[in-house]
Amino acid sequence: MALIKPFRALRPPKHLAEKVAALPYDVMNVEEAKWMAEGNPFSFLHVSRPEIDLPAETDPYADVVYEAGRKNLERFMEEGILAQDPEEHYYVYRQRMGMIVQTGLVVCAGVDDYESGVIKKHELTRADKEEDRVKHIDRLDANDEPVFYTYRNEPAITAMVAGVAEGEPEYDFVTSDGVGHTLWMVRDPAVIAELTARFAAIPTLYVADGHHRSAAAGRVRGLRRDANPAHDGTEEYNWFLTVIFPDSEMNIMPYNRVVKDLNGLSVADFMVRVGGCFDITPVENGFAPAQRHEFGMYLEGRWYRLVAKPGSYDEEDTVSRLDVSILQNNLLSPDLAIRNPRTDQRVAFVGGIRGVDELERLVAGEGYRVAFSLHPTSMAELMQLADAGKIMPPKSTWFEPKLRSGLFVHRLS
Repeated sequence: MALIKPFRALRPPKHLAEKVAALPYDVMNVEEAKWMAEGNPFSFLHVSRPEIDLPAETDPYADVVYEAGRKNLERFMEEGILAQDPEEHYYVYRQRMGMIVQTGLVVCAGVDDYESGVIKKHELTRADKEEDRVKHIDRLDANDEPVFYTYRNEPAITAMVAGVAEGEPEYDFVTSDGVGHTLWMVRDPAVIAELTARFAAIPTLYVADGHHRSAAAGRVRGLRRDANPAHDGTEEYNWFLTVIFPDSEMNIMPYNRVVKDLNGLSVADFMVRVGGCFDITPVENGFAPAQRHEFGMYLEGRWYRLVAKPGSYDEEDTVSRLDVSILQNNLLSPDLAIRNPRTDQRVAFVGGIRGVDELERLVAGEGYRVAFSLHPTSMAELMQLADAGKIMPPKSTWFEPKLRSGLFVHRLS
């Protein structure tokens, strides 16, 4: 059973919501974050990426960065940029990106569910990134950014959420990237109680995006539990901020790859090796695969369509049959010596929202030699793999649109 609870969100007043809202901390580098927050003292990036307010040479993992985040959050509260709701609520958050509309419920999920496996994950975390989130959340005394969860669609819940969304919204604005953001408050105690009960009947939630934040929530709870001799399980730090969407509304885009060199191979030798596991066909323009087991490759100013040869992967294995696994196991590892894509600095990952033009740009002028476009992993693949207790290769999914940070914050004490 999936336990959720309402909470008193720390959030901006209506007239500041659009100025406060920011992309998640991990989808941009420091320079991009500075540019996004330039001239906007209300941007939540001052809290989620506080290094933008420090000297350029500052180590992003230095204690001064976490302290700056704490001070900026306190300033936001003191100046009324964020204020805490007097009562506990759920919130309905809808995003619109072109024809894509996804409507989720903003809640607090339980650390116990994450640790027991009710909340299923599909990726490993990196120790350095997890430690960063632990220090950030603990110093802020808040979950400042939500985790992105999904569940198998339950029509009754979808209908209840849609009913809330028929009311007057608390926020309704469009960000500079054209994505619409609308937020409603769930005020009726009876609706809150029924939503809680209906989620309690759902056996499993799935992490879509936010594995490091989820893991960090558990570690922060552990730190606070150990420091609290009166701990009884009811404390706010036993819960963390999430937005939960039905799987039927989730939009996964590909997570493409670029590699800096050909591992000492000539172009001719490299193409021969690629041909061992893939059928190769030249194509005229930027190639975005339209089906599973099909890949695009950009090399020497030309695009190629690659199709994985039968027998080069195990279609019965939930991990091996993923396109990210096929590319890794049959090309990146054996031909380009990318043994561990989680740590190898010769490979970089490009979210599908940037398109294949970005792959061409990186190869043409940013020090990369070859690029690969992939077909998106499906929600069915993600959930089947998580149900089996298996782990995807790193950077297997890119979800869009991204949740905006700063519209709701969960305080831990």
